[in-house]
Amino acid sequence: MNKIIEVNNVSKAFGKNENLNQVLSRASMSVEQGEFVSLMGASGSGKSTLLYLIGGLDRSFEGNISVCGKDIGSLKDNELSDLRLKNMGFVFQFYNLVMNLNVSDNILLPQTINGKKRSEMKQALDEILEITGLTEKRKAMPNTLSGGQQQRVAIARAVIGNPSIILADEPTGNLDAASTKEIMELFQRLNKEKGLTILQVTHSEQCAEYGTRIVRIEDGKTIG
Repeated sequence: MNKIIEVNNVSKAFGKNENLNQVLSRASMSVEQGEFVSLMGASGSGKSTLLYLIGGLDRSFEGNISVCGKDIGSLKDNELSDLRLKNMGFVFQFYNLVMNLNVSDNILLPQTINGKKRSEMKQALDEILEITGLTEKRKAMPNTLSGGQQQRVAIARAVIGNPSIILADEPTGNLDAASTKEIMELFQRLNKEKGLTILQVTHSEQCAEYGTRIVRIEDGKTIG
């Protein structure tokens, strides 16, 4: 299998001098194509920081991070934007939906911004609406949806561009137990049926068990 994410001896600190906070200390890990990896650790352990570094959302670090064979640290801004657009889908704890757009328009938004026509995306939209159980909600506005449904819209938006990787940061952090189960089963289905590589940050052992492997962060280092 191919290593789609490689993290080698990555260190990251915030602040300086007496206020220096060393969050990551020579952390290393890899994710194979098709894996569903759960990244766990105590609050403040650096798990979300590492996810953001992998996603290129923060480029200030020591060490090396490679995603889809590209060295994140050496990419120009436009090259990094292109890598994110074509290869990465992001899902966050807060759904980040546009409240005056309906479900379909929210899902299609990144693709339309990228210049794709709605007619080109019809089949992909119908498919992802079916997979996420949102077919009957395609014209609904976000404020009429439950938290779990809103997160499914966010996942559909992340997946419709057919990325290589989904990076999810505490995707069930705002959800009740029933919605959490639905979202984790959806991730599991996307991993198994579409072969999507998923790296999720979670503090929940129960959510972590949906993945194929668990990596833990302790004292700024990765274990497992």
